[in-house]
Amino acid sequence: MIYYVEDDTNIRDLTVYALKQAGFEAAGFAAAGEFFVACKRRLPELVLLDIMLPEVDGLEILHMLREDPATKHLPVMMLTAKGTEFDTVSGLDAGADDYLAKPFGMMELVSRVNALMRRAAAPAVAADDEFSCGPIALTVSSHDVSVDGENVALTLKEFDLLRTLMQNEGHVLSRRQLLEDVWGMTYVGETRTVDVHIQTLRQKLAAAVEGADAYIQTVRGVGYCVKQP
Repeated sequence: MIYYVEDDTNIRDLTVYALKQAGFEAAGFAAAGEFFVACKRRLPELVLLDIMLPEVDGLEILHMLREDPATKHLPVMMLTAKGTEFDTVSGLDAGADDYLAKPFGMMELVSRVNALMRRAAAPAVAADDEFSCGPIALTVSSHDVSVDGENVALTLKEFDLLRTLMQNEGHVLSRRQLLEDVWGMTYVGETRTVDVHIQTLRQKLAAAVEGADAYIQTVRGVGYCVKQP
């Protein structure tokens, strides 16, 4: 079941219809109240959220979903007219798994929904809990990152990005790989989402210990990797 929270009746009805035509169960809601009532009756497998909503906006709904243990890991895609790079990064950092700006094509939406559903259905793989490279240490279970023992506060996506890079220390990961692994996004063209997050990640590491940002290296024309400078 897919739930879509959108106050524009035409957009909501068209999107729900397209999802049903693609073989999904889907239901639409105009506001947060009726959405959460429905969640109590039946949890969805995926949520589509507009940002500009009456009562409670989409980012606050996302925050509430991430705070509730029952919905903490529920896949969420933002579908919104707020499509600037800043809006996209803000939504992803808030915990969204994907972000699609209006107007969007139904074929692309269905493709992204399929990708998120596959990712959510994938079996969990046992992984190491602690990683380190030079002065940088990361603990997955406690969501801690430190540089020479000094804690560094990262957003959810910054942490996931650093973890992915450190899990693959010494290996170059392309922007496409990082988008798919960290955000669960299907690569559909140029995006600076990865570059913006790499930049802020480097700034935070360097603010903790001078030179720590050098451990995240750019391989021009290919991607990024974590390794000894």
